[in-house]
Amino acid sequence: MVWWRIREAVEGHGRAALVSVIEVEGSAPREAGARMVVEPEAGLFGSIGGGRLEYEALAAAEAALGSESSAATVRVWPLGPNLGQCCGGAVTLLIETFDISDLDSIRPLAAAEQAGPFVTISRMTEQHRIVREIAVGGAGSPRSGRFSIRQPFVEQFGEARTMLLLFGAGHVGRAVVLALSQLPFSVRWIDSRADHFPNYAPGNVISVRTDQPEQEIEAAPAGGFVLVMTHSHPLDYSIAAAALRRADLGFVGLIGSATKRARFTSQALKMGLSERQLARLSCPIGLPGIKGKEPSIIAAGVVAQLLIERERASEKIAAAPTGTAR
Repeated sequence: MVWWRIREAVEGHGRAALVSVIEVEGSAPREAGARMVVEPEAGLFGSIGGGRLEYEALAAAEAALGSESSAATVRVWPLGPNLGQCCGGAVTLLIETFDISDLDSIRPLAAAEQAGPFVTISRMTEQHRIVREIAVGGAGSPRSGRFSIRQPFVEQFGEARTMLLLFGAGHVGRAVVLALSQLPFSVRWIDSRADHFPNYAPGNVISVRTDQPEQEIEAAPAGGFVLVMTHSHPLDYSIAAAALRRADLGFVGLIGSATKRARFTSQALKMGLSERQLARLSCPIGLPGIKGKEPSIIAAGVVAQLLIERERASEKIAAAPTGTAR
């Protein structure tokens, strides 16, 4: 999250720089809206596409951090022989710096970003500083034609995150949480054992201790994903069955072998679940080509699977006719 990272850098180090791709012509490594936060002493978050373009932009941002001027700069970078990149297009970059005096404007943006995607109407002042106003209810672009920093322009921040209910705070659960830390998921990490949660969790994770995990399934938003890996097979079965009863949930995954799936299927049919409901269950979880059993390797395969399922869900929503219930 861009503004959360900028706020953290300014509060911790006193300064931060933001490099934004604000316009792209032709072929380029990243799209308009790609951003990179640069912190003092070589801290870096995000990417504007890598290669020589990012190298030069990073050097420009570091130079801006070392300057006494707080003015924003705009520069067009042709992606040709001069940069040694063969994309052939051109990228317009906006480079800004922030310090302690900017925290009052940074904090509302960081808070808005935590809540989800949002839009700002942005403009450059006579002092060459960018002022951003959060648009209520979204906004269309107030300009037409080519980008001009002299006119107000629209920026989009934040990202739509998929809710994931992760049941189980064991070794694999911890590895999955770490692997998801910079990915577009909001994680409710659920376990009955409070002492199994680490002292620190990533910013996109909420730890929930409860003795009634099925209630978490009942309260989950439509389209939410469910991943079950508790310390108890009976508890796994109970949670997975509750998730499969909700047709409006997305991915439902259960850790375990083909044998565990067969046992769960036998019990679930006796509990009244249908073959159609059981067909939605992913067990074993993860990508089949990743065979390691270390928690971090299991987590890599599982998170890759979650990203694939998230993309499929997004495509399904995009293809739905206007007005279709989702």
